[in-house]
Amino acid sequence: MKLSLKVFVFAGLAAVGLTGNVNAQTNTKDAEYRQVVTQRADKIVKNLGVSDSVTYKKVREAIADQYVNLNVVHDGRNAEVKKVKELYKNDKEKADAEVKKLEANADKKLAKLHKKYIAQLGKHLNAEQIEGVKNGMTYGVLPITYKGYQEMLPNLTEEQKKQILAWLTEAREYAMDAESSDKKHAWFGKYKGRINNYLSKAGIDMNKEGKAWQERIKAAKAQEKAAN
Repeated sequence: MKLSLKVFVFAGLAAVGLTGNVNAQTNTKDAEYRQVVTQRADKIVKNLGVSDSVTYKKVREAIADQYVNLNVVHDGRNAEVKKVKELYKNDKEKADAEVKKLEANADKKLAKLHKKYIAQLGKHLNAEQIEGVKNGMTYGVLPITYKGYQEMLPNLTEEQKKQILAWLTEAREYAMDAESSDKKHAWFGKYKGRINNYLSKAGIDMNKEGKAWQERIKAAKAQEKAAN
């Protein structure tokens, strides 16, 4: 009986120790991720022209918090998707249906987080600075792409420019909440496809215009090199 008790106690202590190690590893991982996103947030805030140190820190923390919160939603969804796929590995139709539900639920959480986050930024930043945060979280793809379209197609109408900007802006809102660089770029890729179709229907040969633009860029670089 005494031996059994010792074995029981030892097993219990071992289990506690194992749990403690797992928790410690999780806490360390969380702390490391927090450090990474805080540094990322700091780079974004540095470009906003925030002079007040208190406001600077509040905005930095708000951005870092958003990254952490988004990560929780994405990781939670991915873990559940993995379980569902394993559970219904012999029933693809059922698995796909369940995955779709999980993704829809995650999308609702992301939309709620997004709205709350923008409201939080609005307490400390003006509209132009919030634009800076959005572009910072999406690698500046919107302004770069919008500028590219205008340079490639100098004869765009004001209506076309407005529509292009509207779609790129919508893409950015989704890209802000995406879980990786690839998925952020994928959102812009999706909307660029929509823009290209829109312009093609307007009679613009996108392939031809794209090649002509590249030639202009190449010529400009050659001219600059020759001048130096």
